[in-house]
Amino acid sequence: MRDKIPQILEREGKKFRIVKYVKDKEELLKLLLDKLVEEVYEFIKNPSIEEAADILEVLESILKIRGYSLKDVLDVKEVKRIERGGFDEGIVVEIFE
Repeated sequence: MRDKIPQILEREGKKFRIVKYVKDKEELLKLLLDKLVEEVYEFIKNPSIEEAADILEVLESILKIRGYSLKDVLDVKEVKRIERGGFDEGIVVEIFE
């Protein structure tokens, strides 16, 4: 759950309880990975910029736990784009062994 949801629920007069604060990084990572999958499915159903922002928010939290920054990822992405290309041209290949 996003960090400010309890305050928002409180302001709206909704009843809720915080079940727990996850402090263990591996447990938090598992929850965030599950949340990432959920957000990707939401984006598939509704490909809006808001849903894309939710994916990025969760991904940034995962990266932080792993010790990476978004800049680190973008740097690696750029190297891979230069070396292997992007996904813009819609190329599908079949590899024969």
